[in-house]
Amino acid sequence: MSVLSQPQFHDEEAAFKWLEDTLWPEGPVCPHCGGMGRIGKIKANPEKRVRLGLHKCGDCKQQFTVKVGTVFEHARIPLHKMLQAVHLMCSSKKGISAHQLHRILEVQYKTAWFLAHRIREAMRDGSLAPMGGLDGPAGGAGIVEADETFIGREPGAPVKRAYHHKMKVLSLVDREAGKVRSIVVNDLKPTTIVPILEENIAKEATLHTDEAGVYLKAAPSFIDHQTTAHGQGEYVRGIVHTNTVEGYFSVFKRGMKGIYQHCGKQHLHRYLAEFDFWYNNRVALGCGDVERAGRALKGIVEKRLTYRLACPSEI
Repeated sequence: MSVLSQPQFHDEEAAFKWLEDTLWPEGPVCPHCGGMGRIGKIKANPEKRVRLGLHKCGDCKQQFTVKVGTVFEHARIPLHKMLQAVHLMCSSKKGISAHQLHRILEVQYKTAWFLAHRIREAMRDGSLAPMGGLDGPAGGAGIVEADETFIGREPGAPVKRAYHHKMKVLSLVDREAGKVRSIVVNDLKPTTIVPILEENIAKEATLHTDEAGVYLKAAPSFIDHQTTAHGQGEYVRGIVHTNTVEGYFSVFKRGMKGIYQHCGKQHLHRYLAEFDFWYNNRVALGCGDVERAGRALKGIVEKRLTYRLACPSEI
């Protein structure tokens, strides 16, 4: 039986109950005051315009649903369709386009586009913990691979033969933990790259990069720095390589070029959050489609994305 045949994907009442059980495992929590003790459920009544899933807090006297205080707040799409979209995006390794969501969910294209960005915001990790630290899976300092890639075109930048007119992405992979973290950068100058490496990588980690000069500037910040000379045809030397992060880039670019096809720089960080989420919650780490969707839904809390922020210019 398909996962999408489950009731929460087709019935609105079942969708609210399922999301409440997921986000409120110990009972309803008021998003206004944080109270849990005096919360009552109001029975839905379309004739009196009482919404489905409505609760009232006895402490602050405010009404709310499970969507309040999440990226789904004020969404006009039925909740069961939004849950379908979460499952579809979390089970598609290289992405699912807004046009495809628009056809499957039977909503307008702009609605599907905005919903996809809401879900990407939920996927955003926001972790600030240094990578490759002493508390890694191996019980000691780990290896972190760093590399940059180029995609699309910078707004207003003249086309050149080199990479200067393209958008730039820096990715870090903690090899032992199997986790990735990606950042959109404006340039590849040491003044830009070195602080990012120092903030995101533990001092006791070993840094693996190619021979680019910008990484040599960061070498003194870490216990060890190993490079491979790609320009001389050297890509692996024992355990020294950047193949892991380059493998991540291959999935990212196949998804961006094959599924999404075009992305403005103002949206690139959310697409990166989506691909980072898939990589960090993949089957190789014991996370299947259902669990991945559950983890994404737990990330909807205390995040807000308005249409004006998601789309500063016309789509």
